[in-house]
Amino acid sequence: MYSHTELPDFVKNYLKKFADTHWKISRDVNKYFSNVVVIPSLAEYEMLPTCLNSLEKNDEKILNETFVLVVVNNSQNSDELIKRNNSESIKFLSNYKGKLNLSFVDASSLKFALPDKLAGVGLARKIGCDLALTKFDYSSDKKKIIFFLDADCTVRPDYLQTITSAFSKKNLHTAVIEYEHKFDESTPEAEAIICYEIFLRYHRLGLIYANSYYNYHTIGSTIVCDVESYIKAGGMNKRKAGEDYYFLEKLAKINKIYTITDTLVYPSSRKSWRVPFGTGQRITRHLARKQNEYVAYNPKSFDVLKKWLKYFSDEKSVNTKNILSETEKIHPLLKEFLITNNFQKDWGKILRNNPSPREIQKQKIFWFDAFRTLKLIHFLRDNSFPNINLFDAVDELLKKMKISFPINRNKDIPDIQTQKQYLVFLRNLLREKFSDDN
Repeated sequence: MYSHTELPDFVKNYLKKFADTHWKISRDVNKYFSNVVVIPSLAEYEMLPTCLNSLEKNDEKILNETFVLVVVNNSQNSDELIKRNNSESIKFLSNYKGKLNLSFVDASSLKFALPDKLAGVGLARKIGCDLALTKFDYSSDKKKIIFFLDADCTVRPDYLQTITSAFSKKNLHTAVIEYEHKFDESTPEAEAIICYEIFLRYHRLGLIYANSYYNYHTIGSTIVCDVESYIKAGGMNKRKAGEDYYFLEKLAKINKIYTITDTLVYPSSRKSWRVPFGTGQRITRHLARKQNEYVAYNPKSFDVLKKWLKYFSDEKSVNTKNILSETEKIHPLLKEFLITNNFQKDWGKILRNNPSPREIQKQKIFWFDAFRTLKLIHFLRDNSFPNINLFDAVDELLKKMKISFPINRNKDIPDIQTQKQYLVFLRNLLREKFSDDN
């Protein structure tokens, strides 16, 4: 058994190999915890107090077991307005007297600003998570959980309790939390975020329909994992955007990712310059009217994916030549996709190195991972099944899944109220019918 302050060897080894000692915890709390919430913050002085206030509304008992670490960050060459905003955040955090066990990391001021080449949300999350490893009470038998949030998010008052309870009772290692973008229907952003969230939920529904192992949503502020999984995955990556996607893929290869639907995270629905793609950029692009945003992957692509996964997951599907022959029957482009993605060489190596059928089945999931799944959908889109109208795509996929849909529309792009009905229907469907608890 470890003492309160002693780090286990596997944590020490990880920190020695992967952590950067340049950044430290400021205004530290002389205490150790079961939970750590890591919040990167870039020019979020206006939003950060609201995020923290939503955490403060959680149960006081669990707040006592929870450490909140804000990583105030910018690049060395960030605009002076950003640096001043971050300076205000640091003042606010330095003088904080609320209910949270709250500390922060200065990754903003002259000596500690992130190097321009690496600066971004990935590195900010990594700095916070790596430092979080030093704040857990390893003498306790309780699950040691890292929560990923963003400074412009809010959470429900049952957020911490629901997640810690689920991790304990179900012995979870990694989860994503159900989410809902908040929006004001009177604002221009409402139309943009409704469209984007319908697209996100349609895509996840397509993966569920296809029986993909990687059928979780990939929103950074909804990720939760235990310390062991974080370290096994090699920690957070340093990507400027998409860090959540690739981190979740690594976590999924360690343990199946569970979706917790009994509480909610509310990501921001504002436009943003902070990352080169993702929600904020999608909202910005929608508002600029640069292209038609009301499009989605053709459901026929999910048909091909479904047939491929059913065939490939069969224990009898082992021989490389047979696999390529059968995939050509599913769709000629599927065979072309596998060949161009080095399947023959990779699969031959997998068969040589993994004699047991059980290991081969595991390697199938590893090889045809989340990234290759998305690459296949894009390959089919570009070469056979172009994008179609977003609402036609939803209607068609629901029909394929034999799900009755009570909403009628008489336009390709319906009015905002009908769009909201689509969104609410998909939210409820994924939460109730396709919950991991069902």
